[in-house]
Amino acid sequence: MTDAEKNRVRRSEPEDPRERFAKPPFPEQQQPAPGSSAELNPQADYGEQSYTGHGKLLGRVALITGADSGIGRAVALCFAKEGADVLFAHLPEEQRDAAETVRLVESAGRRAVAVAGDIRQKSFCQQLVEKTLQTFGHLDILVNNAAFQRTYAKLEDIPEEEFDAAFRTNVYGTFFLSQAALPQMKPGGVILNTCSIESYEPAAYLLPYAATKAALASITKSLAKLSIKRGVRVAGIAPGPVWTPLIPSTMPKEKVKSFGENTAFKRPAMPVEQAAVFVFLASDDASYVTGEIYGATGGRRPV
Repeated sequence: MTDAEKNRVRRSEPEDPRERFAKPPFPEQQQPAPGSSAELNPQADYGEQSYTGHGKLLGRVALITGADSGIGRAVALCFAKEGADVLFAHLPEEQRDAAETVRLVESAGRRAVAVAGDIRQKSFCQQLVEKTLQTFGHLDILVNNAAFQRTYAKLEDIPEEEFDAAFRTNVYGTFFLSQAALPQMKPGGVILNTCSIESYEPAAYLLPYAATKAALASITKSLAKLSIKRGVRVAGIAPGPVWTPLIPSTMPKEKVKSFGENTAFKRPAMPVEQAAVFVFLASDDASYVTGEIYGATGGRRPV
């Protein structure tokens, strides 16, 4: 049988991307921050059945922040399906979701270590890198994904401590971890930062969050110029609306109900749809990509 014949046998029917996952209106729901994946309705798709690995990251080690749920969990699972071991950080109150991420990674046949703590603290970021090296012997991929987000209708309603928390989590955490990880990474290493459509098209009600994501886009481009001198690539991913626990735990019920309907697909992304972009950028398939911000915004805006 020729290669062309084999490909015809293996061909699967393409899916209409508009209908692949759930669409709003969603059930009205709210959760206390930081939210739990187990309480999402509908449930998020992390790639349990919808993602198939092809060994693109075999033998590599990834350190991921915020992988207890959302995009981070999907990245951890898809990396594992591609052959990577994973150490990830989460908040102490996210233990239940973190345990599920460990289960998913292990079900893919890879090792997973969950570490509770606060990436706003430089010492904890340094500890994460040290623990990764102690556990696995090397560090190949750093994914700065954890984020703090709140919504406010009025500028005067934004508390100083929450403005500070957004920058300490989203920007300082990324800086601290990159600073600790880069000297430990060998040529071929990769640093990936979760940016956002908010970097380019900021919503009024997400002012602190949007500002941090714009900062991350800038950091990504600067860091790429520094890191390539060590043979390490750096890239960012700019998602649009993604169905994660952040949504019902940080947005009003009416926004949750219609979440994602303003995209070309009339629905939000599922985490697995973002994770596939992370896999590409982490793999050798993207060996000529650095300093780029990849948009996966549902057609809302090219970035």
